This record gives sequence, C-alpha cells and structure tokens, in this order.
Amino acid sequence: MENSIYVAMSRQMALQRQLDVTSNNIANMNTAGYKNQRMLFTEFVERPGLHEKVSFVQDRAVVRDLSNGAMTQTGNPLDLALTGQGYFTVDTASGPRYTRAGNFRLNDQRQIVDAGGLPVLANNGQPLVMPAGTSDVKVSGDGTVATELGPVGKLNIVTFKNEQLMTEVGNGLYVTDEQPEPAPVETKVAQGLLEGSNVKPVVEMTQMIEVQRQYMSAQRMMDNEHERIRTMIQRLGRSV
Repeated sequence: MENSIYVAMSRQMALQRQLDVTSNNIANMNTAGYKNQRMLFTEFVERPGLHEKVSFVQDRAVVRDLSNGAMTQTGNPLDLALTGQGYFTVDTASGPRYTRAGNFRLNDQRQIVDAGGLPVLANNGQPLVMPAGTSDVKVSGDGTVATELGPVGKLNIVTFKNEQLMTEVGNGLYVTDEQPEPAPVETKVAQGLLEGSNVKPVVEMTQMIEVQRQYMSAQRMMDNEHERIRTMIQRLGRSV
C-alpha cells in the first residue's frame, strides 16, 4: 500500500543528489579546468511479493564530461593549458594528484606551484625549480620548461585508461588507483593560455529548474497518496 510513497521518496533522493551536482557545476563555471558532471541513474527492482514488482530510482555514479573547456589567452607565461587528453601532476603530502587547471605561479623557493601552492612535478618526479636570477620562462609544446639559461625540466603530463574512475578531491585535483600513462603525443602544452570549465551556464540553470519541478511533482504525489491512505483508514474505522 505504501510502495508508491517509497518509490516517490527514492525519486526525491535521486533528484536531491542531481540538484547538488548541478549546483556544484554552476558554482565552478569559472573554475579553470573544471569538468561538467552529470548523475548516472539506474532502475532498482524489488520483489516484495511473489507476483509483485516495485521499481525504484537509484543514483549509481557521477559522470564527468571530459571535453576541453574554452581556452582564454592571458599572456602569463606560467598559465598553461593542455590542448588534448592529459593531466598535470602536482605533489601533495598524500602523494601525486592530477589536475587540468594550469594557473601556475612561482613560490618563494622559485618552484612552479599550482593555485593552492602545491609543487608541479617534472617527469623525473621532482618539483620544477627555476634558477635564481632567471625571468624568461618558456614552455614548449611537449612540456619542456626552459629559461634563458637553458632547459629546466619537462612537465609530467599523464593520462589514464579510464578517466571516469578518477576521484575529485577538491581544488581541481583528482586521485586514482590506476597507473598513470604518458599523455598522447597529440596532446600539447599551450603557454599563456588557460583552459576554462566546460560548464554551459544556461544548460545548468535550465537543468536546475527542471529538477526542482520534478521534485515538487514527486512531493505532490506523496501528499496525495498520504491523504488517500488516511481517508481510507478513516472510512474503514467508521465501518467497523
């Protein structure tokens, strides 16, 4: 008798999760390298009786849109963008993390670091350090970093067999249990450019409105079903 309420509740829970994901997309529409996210829903079937089947909504995973965001020219020599598949590697206390955000800078030790101050790693696993007194930083398409004194190192740009298995840990960083692989040769580093998010604000706002409408529709159905059950119980009570 209450199956319809449970189904509507499962729908509301899924919609709430979808609303959270959409809100996060909107909040990050100006975040460098951010990838738009979508919920993946599946049907969960329960059989409470021999000839009875109840279908619920279940949110299974968050799927990221891996397409490149728009490139913005900044003129900053430490703003770097990847034109294809791949990730920069940064060092953390918990091990390497991966990011598409290339808004880098120099810290007090003349290390190239990301926006959060984490050292950007070269392909030898060490931070990239600019020699003292140098000011002309050049980054070639293959990721080689050089100054007027010569090459400093090469950016560690990697990719993974299944990028959807990467877990977002905040600040544009990802972690994964998969082993990194060298980025494809067609992936190039563009100096003085910054990759924006691939979020489409109008689409996300439309999605948010639609989710809210569906949530209210499910709520109305639950209210109506609750009233139907209440009325039925009252009538049964009067007939006894």
